[in-house]
Amino acid sequence: MNVVTRAVPDAAAQALRTAGVHPVLARLYAARGIRAPGELAADPKDLLPPDTLRGLSEASTLLADCIEQGRRILIVADYDCDGATACAVGIRGLRMMGARVDFLVPNRFEHGYGLTPAIVDLALRHPRLGRPDLIVTVDNGIASVDGVARARALGIDVLVTDHHLPGDVLPEARAIVNPNQPGCPFESKHLAGVGVMFYVLLGLRAELRRRGRFAPAQGGARTEPPLQSLLDLVALGTVADLVRLDRNNRLLVELGLRRIRAGQACPGVNALFAVAGRDARRAGCGDLGFALGPRINAAGRLSDITLGIECLLADDGGDAARLAAELDTINRERRQIETDMRDEALADMAPPDAACHALVVMREHWHEGVVGLVASRLKDRHHRPVVAFAPSAAEPGTLRGSGRSIAGIHLRDVLDLVSKRHPGLILRFGGHAMAAGLSLPADGVDRFAQALEAAVAETADPSCFAPEVLTDGPLAAEDVDLDLVGHLDAAVWGQGFPPPLFCDQADVLAQRLIKDRHLKLDLRVGGARRSAILFGRTDPLPARPTITYRLMRNDYGGRSSVEIVVESVLD
Repeated sequence: MNVVTRAVPDAAAQALRTAGVHPVLARLYAARGIRAPGELAADPKDLLPPDTLRGLSEASTLLADCIEQGRRILIVADYDCDGATACAVGIRGLRMMGARVDFLVPNRFEHGYGLTPAIVDLALRHPRLGRPDLIVTVDNGIASVDGVARARALGIDVLVTDHHLPGDVLPEARAIVNPNQPGCPFESKHLAGVGVMFYVLLGLRAELRRRGRFAPAQGGARTEPPLQSLLDLVALGTVADLVRLDRNNRLLVELGLRRIRAGQACPGVNALFAVAGRDARRAGCGDLGFALGPRINAAGRLSDITLGIECLLADDGGDAARLAAELDTINRERRQIETDMRDEALADMAPPDAACHALVVMREHWHEGVVGLVASRLKDRHHRPVVAFAPSAAEPGTLRGSGRSIAGIHLRDVLDLVSKRHPGLILRFGGHAMAAGLSLPADGVDRFAQALEAAVAETADPSCFAPEVLTDGPLAAEDVDLDLVGHLDAAVWGQGFPPPLFCDQADVLAQRLIKDRHLKLDLRVGGARRSAILFGRTDPLPARPTITYRLMRNDYGGRSSVEIVVESVLD
């Protein structure tokens, strides 16, 4: 394992310190590309302008016309947290502007992904809305060529809002809003599906403003829909979908976190914080990514994501609490299933040798909704792209797969290469650089594994397979206190802007096993004695290991203290 300490540009760090940024954070931000204090500002006016999104003008006109004519709008969402939050943002925002709108989500096990012809036919019989006049896809649709064609044949307009990479052919929708579509000049190509939907609402509000929809209230101020009230949901979906946190996405997340901490989140978000045992007043990205997001995703993996959407749409605190409790129960079941599948996969798989470039796993009894999590765990363990498969409940004779990749290997492009070289082997696929989904014939696993191995070996730089740990170096004892932990917890970290990981040599003063699974440690690090924990390890540490670690606030027994969480032991 190659351990590298991030370089810190001195001029940038000094500029941030001079502007009043905490010295440790100044160092961390400078090492992640922040060059000036203004890049840390959190003002909605700093968001990229909506009008640079290709297709936004057409989408805004289409939606405004539907609202003015009282036409029925149906949102068709994806079945993950990004799709659920995008759907909730769309429903709430459109209703603010007077739309007649409802939603429909494909069931992962019955319908598959995206706007398929079958989903369009199902939409015709929507139990609450009836036959829609316009279908709006959120977090899907860019690959739904056949589904859009089916809707058009039935006289239903389609607006595609998506962020996934397009294929060779775009659907013939009335409008497409996707920062990754050809010819789109929008600077941030990393918007999550919920971010795209939020921008569509900004464009729609501007179009309705031009039409004089928002009459001035008494005193002359315009009464416009407060779209900023949706930013808690935008932040949740953005973090949960692991999109790159570029400047624009970090701003969206920061604005959402501020609303959550200020007690301005919707009842569903507050209820999810409560069942997760997290304090919304100190909300951070870790809460969104590791506590709230998994509870919503669990519904889509094991049951029906509709439950998660209903939680996010609930306006009554009691209803939100009941729905959040159901999501929590499903998530506990998901964790057990995932643990069993992961342990089975790890037990059966020896560490790959240097000649192995990709891993493919499948079991007949695995749950198709959890294979992506197994692929992620194996990818982390073996530092190889991994695709995990399980039988499809809806399509006998078919396998559903989910893949996760490592830096430097674009998984969707690799699958595209396999598909072109072996026509008919992959029935369907889609995704992006780090994650993808696909379907295979039940007898195609061995052929796919060979084809994937060949494609990765041919296209990947060999350096991709040498694990590299980027750290932020050591911390001085005088820098470590609850004030620093508070700053770290409040900052926006995530994909492309990784959370701090410190590295130093430690003296092990004491260690003991707790719950037969974790090591409780007493360490001397940076000249100071610290309480620490190492999750998931039972073997004792050597006397003077080099460790990577992060800081955590421990509020046990009503007393707050700083605790070290050991992430890895390097020697």
